Amino acid sequence: MAKGSCRGLKICCGVTAIFLIIFAVIFTSLALTIFKPKDPKIIAHSFGLNNFESGNFTANVTLSLVITIENPNYGSFMFRNSTGYVNYHEDLVAEIPIDGCFVPSHSTVNIPTSGALMEDKLLENPYLLPDIMAGSLNFTSSAVIYGKVSVLKILKLHATAYISCDISIFVPSQDIESTCNSKFKL
Repeated sequence: MAKGSCRGLKICCGVTAIFLIIFAVIFTSLALTIFKPKDPKIIAHSFGLNNFESGNFTANVTLSLVITIENPNYGSFMFRNSTGYVNYHEDLVAEIPIDGCFVPSHSTVNIPTSGALMEDKLLENPYLLPDIMAGSLNFTSSAVIYGKVSVLKILKLHATAYISCDISIFVPSQDIESTCNSKFKL
């Protein structure tokens, strides 16, 4: 091998190595800043409370919600069907189905859902009557949603969203107020 072609090979390898280092630095800085996953904002809005009159429970009391998912990330999120669990003073009182959905990057999606409250569990709870007399029923809900994140349609990762909400139903007005927290793990 000639001395000149050996020198050309070294220059080519050096330029390639520098290019790969620059690419790795740019990719790492983008991954740690712009493409770093942010927790989605999730809100449960009251759509209605059916068959609930002045604190009296009748058959088939249904809690209807619209779950709003705001995705602030550069990656889209596709998740499969899941179930949310509603508790009243640590007793499970409803299971709410959450239909699978595709949430595009930088967008907001509304998912309507409803679930029947287990009246027998509520009526057995010793806190029900005092809470009705006080004017509000306080529930907690939680859900774990499994899906996939797709960044620039190139990188696909398994992801899990953990959601917990505090839901207050004000008996006289039947208004519902909720505060939700969510965590997103890749």
